[in-house]
Amino acid sequence: MSSPASLSFSYLKRTLQFRFEAGTSRGVMRTRDVFLIKVCRQGDLEQVGWGEAAPLAGLSPDFGPDFETLLSGILQEANARTWDLEEESVLQQVKNLVPFSLPSLRFGLETALLDLANGGKKRILANLFFDQGTPIPINGLIWMGTKEFMLQQINQKLEEGFACLKMKIGAIDFDQELELLRYIREQEAAKNLVLRVDANGAFSPLEALGKLEQLQDFGIHSIEQPIGVGQWEAMRELALKSPIPIALDEELIGKSNKEEVLDFIKPQFIILKPSLLGGILETREWIRLAEARRIGWWMTSALESAIGLNAISQLTSTYLPSLPQGLGTGKLYDNNLESPLVVQSGEIRYEQSGTWETPS
Repeated sequence: MSSPASLSFSYLKRTLQFRFEAGTSRGVMRTRDVFLIKVCRQGDLEQVGWGEAAPLAGLSPDFGPDFETLLSGILQEANARTWDLEEESVLQQVKNLVPFSLPSLRFGLETALLDLANGGKKRILANLFFDQGTPIPINGLIWMGTKEFMLQQINQKLEEGFACLKMKIGAIDFDQELELLRYIREQEAAKNLVLRVDANGAFSPLEALGKLEQLQDFGIHSIEQPIGVGQWEAMRELALKSPIPIALDEELIGKSNKEEVLDFIKPQFIILKPSLLGGILETREWIRLAEARRIGWWMTSALESAIGLNAISQLTSTYLPSLPQGLGTGKLYDNNLESPLVVQSGEIRYEQSGTWETPS
């Protein structure tokens, strides 16, 4: 164990602006606020660690008007403590300080401390993504919107060489969504494409199986969250009978009873969003339990800025993933932080010669 260190914590609030009106199952987003946590050793401003706490409206348990007050209180308490900066100790100390009900805050504090522990160079963990620039395969995200807007995104992603697309469904007429999927499969570039869909809980339990049977004609790899959360009996039935593998997403958020969720529903996949699940420690536990049950998984960002996306990519890289991950959200913003993160030809990589914009 290293010698305990006295640290100085603070934060910056940054409002990110979407390049377009981002349609979600909960409405339209034009901006979102993120809170960038800054930590350094007391009296030493040369090395600074950065983390991101980014509660997402409608999903994060800690989203709300009092979040900034809670963040300030936690950082005040963190300032009063001494910190051991060994990796496992950092994760345990953050778990002891930050309640499970504040998952994005846990994640931001974990990553800020680990960044500092590794020299304040944006390196969070030992991983090939950062250390050697090894790319991670990712899916191209087709965002919700009008049929014309979604078609525009499809053509762009195919031109960019993505080998895996994930299309959000449930926002427009289902027949139009089937037409878009048919269009994808008719393209020469999509013959061997991995195609995922994400319903964000849009289907009712009564209609879900029938819609999944229609979707199977397009060689769908998996469907995320076909019905809303909390309907375990219906979700379990779908996981058993669906012709398309079921992936749990929102169903995992706020759940401390991980084994019960996995053992009852028995999904084929789970989707891991560290800032919604409680950070690195909680995400690692989901992976351990899933792999013990032969349940597949992949990691997805939850619309974080480059700070959060970098941390999630590094965590992902520690598992040497072969499945495409959901880490291509950095280009959604007009004013994201400049960073060495590069999305190209269906991969995300860390350009080691690149530079970071200092948050302000």
